[in-house]
Amino acid sequence: MFTHLHTHTEYSLLDGMSKIGPLMERVKALGMESIAMTDHGSLYGAIDFYREARDRGIKPIIGVEAYVAPGSRHGRERADSSPYHLVLLARDMAGYKNLISLVTKANLEGYYYKPRIDRELIEQHSAGLTALSGCPSSEFHRRIQEGDREGAIAVANWYRDVFDGNYFLEVQDHGDEKFTRLLLQAPLAQSSLSADRLPIEKQHSRCHADKEGHKKDQNQTNA
Repeated sequence: MFTHLHTHTEYSLLDGMSKIGPLMERVKALGMESIAMTDHGSLYGAIDFYREARDRGIKPIIGVEAYVAPGSRHGRERADSSPYHLVLLARDMAGYKNLISLVTKANLEGYYYKPRIDRELIEQHSAGLTALSGCPSSEFHRRIQEGDREGAIAVANWYRDVFDGNYFLEVQDHGDEKFTRLLLQAPLAQSSLSADRLPIEKQHSRCHADKEGHKKDQNQTNA
C-alpha cells in the first residue's frame, strides 16, 4: 500500500494547501492506511493531524521538513539564509520527543530567516527518527545539481551513519524540470551507497485539481 511520506498541510504557511480534515477524507477514500505530516520547520499541526487520522482508522506518521544550516545553527552570514531541507519522520515515542527537541532548538537557537538545526543537533537527536534526503533544496540534491556526485555520496553516507541506516533517497517526479533532471542522478549515487531509494510524491495540495492554485499562490509569494 502506497503511503505519502512527504506531505505539507495548511500549517506549512504560504506553501501547503491541504486542510487536515479534508486531507484525511481523501486518504480514506483512496484506501490508504497511513500518511505522514512533514510541514516546514514546525509541528503546529501534529495534534490535529494525529486525532483526525486516528478517528478515521488511519495510521498517522508525525514528521517535519526541517531546515538544516549549511554550517552552524548559530551562523548569521549571508550563506546561512539558504538552509538545506531534510525530512524527518518519527518511528516511535523517542523519535517524536527528538522531533520536538529539534524544532524547539531550531526556533530558540537557530532562527535566521528560518528555524534551523545543524549537524550537531542532528547527531544529538537522531534516535527514533528516519530521514529522507528531501526535495531539490536538500543538501544531497543540491550537490547533485552542482555536479558534485562525490559530495552527494559523502552527504548521504554521513546521514546514513548518523541515523543507523534509517536514511533513504527521495525520487520525485512532478513534471517539473528541477525535479525530473535529478531522477537519473539519484540512482547513480545510490549505487555507491547502501541507502535505499523511495519513490515520493511530495504533496502540497489535497488532489491534483488543486495544483494550479498552489502554483498561483507560490508565484504570488515569490513576487
